[in-house]
Amino acid sequence: MPEPTIAAKEPSCVNLEAGKKYAWCACGLSKGQPLCDGSHKGTGIVPLVFTAEEAKDAWMCQCKQTGKPPLCDGTHKKLP
Repeated sequence: MPEPTIAAKEPSCVNLEAGKKYAWCACGLSKGQPLCDGSHKGTGIVPLVFTAEEAKDAWMCQCKQTGKPPLCDGTHKKLP
């Protein structure tokens, strides 16, 4: 599987709406980070689609190295 591009070495806060479907960019190429805009086409990497269970602010990963996608787990702090 191809390696994703690091979009940023910091998370992005996204205000999630309960019951709404989201697609988290897993490839790192989306211009609308951290959410997918379809830029992954042809990369072999697909977005992570999920439905927010509750309304809340969520810190979403932009380095694409998290162990808890789509949420940030601090992995970006260890990147060179």
